[in-house]
Amino acid sequence: MGSENMYVSVAGGSPKVFGTFTSQLHALRDYLLQEGVDTVALEATGVYWISLYEVLEAAGIKVLVVNGKHVRNVPGRKTDMADCQWLATLHAHGLLRSGFIPKADIRRLQDYLRLRADHVSMASSHVQHMQKALERMNIKFHHVISSLTGLSGLNVIQAILNGERDPKVLLSLCVQQIRTHKSQQVVESLRGTWSPQHLFALRQAFEMWQCYQERIKECDETLQEVLQEMSANSPQPPQEPPATKRPGPKTPQIEGLHNLLMRICAGKDPTVLPAITDYSLMELIGEVGTDLTCWKTEKHFTAWLGLAPGSKQSGKRRGNFARTRNRAGRIFCLIARSLSRSVNMALGGFYRRLRARRGGLVANKALARKLATFFWRVMVHGFSFVEKGLKDYEHKVAQSEQRLLSKLARTHGFSLLPISS
Repeated sequence: MGSENMYVSVAGGSPKVFGTFTSQLHALRDYLLQEGVDTVALEATGVYWISLYEVLEAAGIKVLVVNGKHVRNVPGRKTDMADCQWLATLHAHGLLRSGFIPKADIRRLQDYLRLRADHVSMASSHVQHMQKALERMNIKFHHVISSLTGLSGLNVIQAILNGERDPKVLLSLCVQQIRTHKSQQVVESLRGTWSPQHLFALRQAFEMWQCYQERIKECDETLQEVLQEMSANSPQPPQEPPATKRPGPKTPQIEGLHNLLMRICAGKDPTVLPAITDYSLMELIGEVGTDLTCWKTEKHFTAWLGLAPGSKQSGKRRGNFARTRNRAGRIFCLIARSLSRSVNMALGGFYRRLRARRGGLVANKALARKLATFFWRVMVHGFSFVEKGLKDYEHKVAQSEQRLLSKLARTHGFSLLPISS
């Protein structure tokens, strides 16, 4: 399978070659139906398999999308012709296992979310271009304020592009908090060279950033329509709880987002988990859907995410190997990162305790796995998570340490006694 040709073999027989134009994909579908084929194995190659998958799915043919690394043929005989026959032979004997492919409506949501994420990423690169242009003019304004794309930053950038050069006038465009606490710093930071070539670069970067903000807004409007369609046949949840988590600056501007997500999730609310917001929940739904029963246990789910190690054995040698995290796994790691700075949460204490022994990367992955486990339980069993707080977690850790110390003391013929106050 590639960008120009599709190689097809029925039960390991002689291959046939089809093109990749839409009419040729329909001809391939008709050929399979004439041969009485009701299930097909596709090798996941880039994005080339998606169009054929959708055509076969619409025809009612069961499609298994297979990882090419799992079905390697004899070395030295790697051709597309041999591959299609080898896959067909394995599939005819029931030896292939399909990867996870979400339903059509989830794939549609996924495409919009990934496109929006691309726009956010590219808009961020133009923020860096604005900062570079300011640095070249020795304007340090972006070092003084917290965000160049905040209200104060945008007002000052727009005024600079309109020809304003007086630092005190530019200061007056900032919000009251900056004028009160950072007035002298802002005035000094806005004294620069004002080189025309760097002002030109600043203007282009600012206009490109604005362009991407418009595209992001259009994505938000379309996402709202998609979510409304997905939740149209779902029952209304009892009552929308009050928002307790402040949305981030990159959160989609979708009216009633929490209510829409609760209807899609059939009333199950993963946002009760620490650090999972409506936006992160929408991203997770776009990657794994709402039906997590296709993973038999929470261990299967965390292994698929790449948050649990795989096992390898060769003779007497046994060990583990690190799995590659997919998009959903990286989302859980990003959520876990925000918990590392929490003050009163038990999961934050778990992260800091593990970080002291194994380092931040291992602790982040372990916390992401724990969150993924809770998420699976909520979506499958309706598990109700209750945050018991950091003190309760530290008390349980202390009890575990005391049990270990008592066991170690008994092993060596000693006993533990509390220190009298």
